[in-house]
Amino acid sequence: MATPPSIFNDVIGPVMRGASSSHCAAALRIGRLARDLMDGRIERMLMEFDSCGSLAFTHESQGSDMGIYGGLLGWDAPDERLPESAAAVERAGIQIDTRIGDYQDAHPNTYRLTLSNSRETHRMIALSTGGGMIEVIAIDDIPLSIAGDYFVTLIAVRSVDMEMLEALKQNVAAEEILLHTGPNGTLIEVRRREPLSEPHALLLAGLEKPAWVRTLAPVLPVLSRRGLQVPFVTCSQMLEWSRGRHPDLAALATVYESVRGGISESEVEDRMHAIVAILRRSIAQGISGTRFADRILGVQSAGFKAAMLNGVLLDAGMLNAMIHYVTALMEVKSAMGVIVAAPTAGACGGLPGAVIAAADALGRPEQDMARAMLAAGVIGVFISAQATFAAELCGCLAECGAGSGMAAAALVTLAGGSARQAVDAASLAIQNVLGLICDPVASRVEVPCLGRNVLAASNALACANMALAGYDAVIPLDEVIETMARVGKSLPRELRCTALGGLSTTPTAKAVEKRLSSIQT
Repeated sequence: MATPPSIFNDVIGPVMRGASSSHCAAALRIGRLARDLMDGRIERMLMEFDSCGSLAFTHESQGSDMGIYGGLLGWDAPDERLPESAAAVERAGIQIDTRIGDYQDAHPNTYRLTLSNSRETHRMIALSTGGGMIEVIAIDDIPLSIAGDYFVTLIAVRSVDMEMLEALKQNVAAEEILLHTGPNGTLIEVRRREPLSEPHALLLAGLEKPAWVRTLAPVLPVLSRRGLQVPFVTCSQMLEWSRGRHPDLAALATVYESVRGGISESEVEDRMHAIVAILRRSIAQGISGTRFADRILGVQSAGFKAAMLNGVLLDAGMLNAMIHYVTALMEVKSAMGVIVAAPTAGACGGLPGAVIAAADALGRPEQDMARAMLAAGVIGVFISAQATFAAELCGCLAECGAGSGMAAAALVTLAGGSARQAVDAASLAIQNVLGLICDPVASRVEVPCLGRNVLAASNALACANMALAGYDAVIPLDEVIETMARVGKSLPRELRCTALGGLSTTPTAKAVEKRLSSIQT
């Protein structure tokens, strides 16, 4: 079985800046691993993208370049210097070359990096798999799988026999020791929850003059471990596991993440409380007004607030507060402020905007907001395990659509509903948005992304109330998630975050793209 998803790795997070978690945050994580592979000494980098993938069209506009450069410099995803990362890389003396070619890559978010200095050259192929998650699938043409959830020590050797490998396993305390072979050599991979010193690794391995040894530090907040088992990873398993226990969805989420992360339940709650505090600061920043030249939309949330206060709007109650908060979060994202991918940066407004606005309207404390966000997180675990958060694979259904289902469950939990009602709300919400496409205007995560985040929150509120009133979802959540993956993958690639179809290709969208290009030049 693949490593089970973590709420704080795969679903709620990373805390970041930038337009897209699949592009900005994931690229930064890949860049951090590339930096470690080169021991921090990088003079040149060739970055190649497949002409039929998403990155060929979006690597500049959605922040992949910015993220990679920040990672090469060793920066973190919320670093305020990220908008200036291209200039910083140049000042650091790193020469960058970007090429688009026909590489027949199976995944649309494939990074091919060739990194070099005066002493050595290494090649890395890595994927951005959605929501900021990544996987390194090859180093120096040797296939492997590194997700950034361990300290990984790589030892390059010409060859190794099984007796030597067994001796290494007996003498080095590690979660796993793996052997990878390719046309150009062999890599021993040592996975640990703490770093392994190079001399210690070589001494115990009995290796003779390895070509190189490098330790790649983890880039995810929650580490994995050997023999990791969780109580459930699908909705049906969760409902069966909880039979007779009667906890609500937030309690089930807390149990899950405690087991998955090897941390206490109180630490799980504290981590989510800290995330809620970040989100509240971001909402306040958005409401106070944001400035950023390189974006399509100016400040919209101020006008909405004024309209609310002046009685101009139709009476939508709590929904209007949600629209205000969702818009504020999306504007902070577009202004390169700090946001939380929930479950992605492109969908960062719908879930938290709905939850925090509803809690504020009800006079509920941050602790209740955190519990609701945890409830959303476990719905995201089911989606991550069975589908994807990558719009490049399944359209906006995988981002705002998934976020809407998560928000519906969160709102039921905030209202005191049962776990069964929460998962029914999630099922109803995702059913309503099957087929939602991703067609960003000018390849920016602004239009129609803002409206679709508002749609996510609106849909979630309606479905939460339907579930609380006892509406029958009919189709179980697991079957809806499976359908979501199947429907999303059936969308043509033009409608999956390539800016080659939908609203992206309208005359107005092309005019906006031309205007933004002239500003950049």
